[in-house]
Amino acid sequence: MLSLLLASFVTFFVAIDPVAMAPMFTTMTARMTPDWRRKMAFKAVAIATGILLAFAFGGAWLLEQIHVSIDAFRIAGGLLLFLIAVDMLFEKRSERREERAEKVAAEQASHPGVQDDISVFPLAIPLISGPGAIASIMLLFAEHEDLASRGMILLGVGANLALCLAAFLMAGPLSKIMGDTVASMLTRIFGILLAALAAQFVIDGVRNVFGIAG
Repeated sequence: MLSLLLASFVTFFVAIDPVAMAPMFTTMTARMTPDWRRKMAFKAVAIATGILLAFAFGGAWLLEQIHVSIDAFRIAGGLLLFLIAVDMLFEKRSERREERAEKVAAEQASHPGVQDDISVFPLAIPLISGPGAIASIMLLFAEHEDLASRGMILLGVGANLALCLAAFLMAGPLSKIMGDTVASMLTRIFGILLAALAAQFVIDGVRNVFGIAG
């Protein structure tokens, strides 16, 4: 159970990337009032939580309705996570997120005094509950069907969502303390771990499709 909790935490730490949330949130909410920033933080995390829970408990039903086997999803999900890991290693993912944050900030600047609702897009989707996080929770729930294991998975998800909320609420100080070097180092380390996990998902899917013993 402890190893599953750790695997779940690392997987979602990489998929959600709370470390990168602080500077992006600072950029996107620079012209907002403190009360509105707090509202956006709590609302975004709440919406992302609902989305991830919906895919966790309804993902298998959705795959069944579109006639996609869980092994096909393991392979597709593993490939998707591997691409995300490669982007993290070369910092392409961070660049795209920063561009999106700067675009939102520019829109805020062009409408002074207007408090835009950024909780659904781009905060909840795709920054928090993006394709990587959704694929991860569906894959982990497919791998572990007992209640105790799923509880550990949800605990790993919850810990990352809590970190994400903390990053939003303390965005300013965290951005100054962490700096670009630490964020870049953590992104690359966890990118390597995600690549290995993604490869394992693909291997498991191929083994099951062709009936190869592990």
